[in-house]
Amino acid sequence: MSDAEAPAVQAKGLPAIDVHEYGSKKDGVKQSINRRLFMQLLVFRVPASDGSADAVGADVVKLLERKSIAGVVYADTVDPKSVGLLTWSEDPAHFITTVRPLFAESPLSVVEPRSDFAMLGRSYATGHEPELEWSLLRRPIENVTNETYRWHVWYPLRRKGAFAKLEPIDQSHILREHAALGIAYGQAELATDIRLACHGIDACDNEFVIGLVGKDLHPLSHLVQAMRKTRQTSEFIEKMGPFFVGYVLGRSTGD
Repeated sequence: MSDAEAPAVQAKGLPAIDVHEYGSKKDGVKQSINRRLFMQLLVFRVPASDGSADAVGADVVKLLERKSIAGVVYADTVDPKSVGLLTWSEDPAHFITTVRPLFAESPLSVVEPRSDFAMLGRSYATGHEPELEWSLLRRPIENVTNETYRWHVWYPLRRKGAFAKLEPIDQSHILREHAALGIAYGQAELATDIRLACHGIDACDNEFVIGLVGKDLHPLSHLVQAMRKTRQTSEFIEKMGPFFVGYVLGRSTGD
């Protein structure tokens, strides 16, 4: 039985449970898939005694390439001694079995992890994606590995509980206003987003992790500023940040 054919799990007397992601109809059939991409951002500080953070970042790129691990390595724009590492997989165990052991090897064995910037999320569907599999599994990777996008801004956010109590039609209108801004910036080639859900897998109880990527930093900041005027942000966002502003030092394709 395919993902699209798999029924929701239902026990007698209990609500139906369906963990599939759904997109728009394709060839007259509603798209459905039970797969998603996990992405993890780790940020760490390089001790002063171990030299340049940029040099360590370059060595981390080489380490990823040697281990055939796909990832992006960032210079932390705000902290000159910090470096960021973004990795991804459909299997979240990848971060334990493959990424975690890297920190026992040089140059990562001496770094100091910054838990305040650690982020973990999974791709999710809104129900309107025309190409569901691409949106969930390939689009986020294509965005973070695009060679022309050197600036990446990552941040978590949490909505107020009042949003969940709104009628679905009201939620839809609020989200549509928010999404329209993102689409406009994307079509102008100013900013592209990566949207991840992190319910129950974030240490600070955040709900989403957002990545904004682009050629220049100013449009990414401008988009966040413009979003403040939307109803979602102005009325229903309880907390945003901290913001990690990364400049790409290098990428590994994992091949």
